[in-house]
Amino acid sequence: MKTIEGIRSEFPLIEGMNREGNKLVYLDSAATTQKPRQVIDQLVSYYTNSNANIHRGTYDLAEKATHEFENTRKRIQQFIHAEKSEEIIFVSGATEAINLVADTFVEPLLNIGDEIVVSAMEHHSNLVPWQQLCLRKNALLQVLPMNKQGEIRLEKLADLLSGKTKLVAVSHISNALGTINPVKEIVSIAHEYGVPVLVDGAQNAGHHRTDVIELDCDFYAFSGHKMYGPTGTGVLYGKEKWLEQMRPYRYGGEMVKTVRFEMSSFKELPHKFEAGTPNIAGVAGLQAAVEFLENLGMEYISKHSNVLLQYATEKLEEIKGITIIGCAARKSGIISLTAKDIHPHDMSTYLNEHGIAVRAGHHCSLPVMNFFEIPGTTRISFGVYNTTKEIDYLTQCIKKAIKYFA
Repeated sequence: MKTIEGIRSEFPLIEGMNREGNKLVYLDSAATTQKPRQVIDQLVSYYTNSNANIHRGTYDLAEKATHEFENTRKRIQQFIHAEKSEEIIFVSGATEAINLVADTFVEPLLNIGDEIVVSAMEHHSNLVPWQQLCLRKNALLQVLPMNKQGEIRLEKLADLLSGKTKLVAVSHISNALGTINPVKEIVSIAHEYGVPVLVDGAQNAGHHRTDVIELDCDFYAFSGHKMYGPTGTGVLYGKEKWLEQMRPYRYGGEMVKTVRFEMSSFKELPHKFEAGTPNIAGVAGLQAAVEFLENLGMEYISKHSNVLLQYATEKLEEIKGITIIGCAARKSGIISLTAKDIHPHDMSTYLNEHGIAVRAGHHCSLPVMNFFEIPGTTRISFGVYNTTKEIDYLTQCIKKAIKYFA
């Protein structure tokens, strides 16, 4: 088992800044994680040793690039325990994955008066696409409520489902509150009504084990950059039966089988959803990120996150004037807080002056902030490189900030 010092040494940005005397306590992993050396090296290696377009060339370099790209698809399949590699679609991130499902799966099914169900704690990426789709189609957006602890009110779900419901869309983990939602139970209830479920797994994939067969979800979306991989990469998992019936998302090269001026036909899964030249280097880096996670072990990563969450929660609750927003019984490594009479932006600016990087604002979850009647929060989110010593330093600085702004 690697030590925390050994893990931290694998992240050049964190290691470099602290070695040079520029203190960096990075606590914004829910926005994007830092990248380990092996991911960075893989990006360089692709451009240095394997740079060629994929699927189309018959020369050695193109075949090598194609093999590595498709091998990543298989690694992702194994990582999330999908049944087939054809169920893995490469996209630019969770946002594109959700929009793909909205445009090519749900929109053709949606008629006037039909309904889509989302939870009250969704990131805008898993809310606005459904909202706009309902507006275009004169359909109704139903909201599964939450309680003051920041937990979904699961008992209300069945009341929202009917023959008019075309989809339930829910986050696996709330990016604003850290709540781990009862996804398996949500899927089970929705399936009793014949309703498919999309899960936004952006905050889960890099922190906890993901098993789409066990969840039985119909779609699962996540981003590479939140799981120690490159930006501009992501995955949409979809059950083969749904992906087969869906029309292509974009049109162009690679996704076509035959083209005539009168008509075109399209390739089988997964290629019909991957028009044009993809982010080949990014996908190579994504494979390195999966290898990094698997080498550490998802059980270790999840346990480390839980240790930090519990330790930080206890330390923050001791500070007078601090309120933690979202106190669900099941949480991941995210803490949102408010400080009496201090705007979140002021708090984050003060912490930044002491070398601490946190996120402040509504976190692309404005309805959550409206529910709690606050303008925003200061959000602390953990990665594999964070330590309890960093939490001690954070709490010291928050205490100083409270005195400073008093």
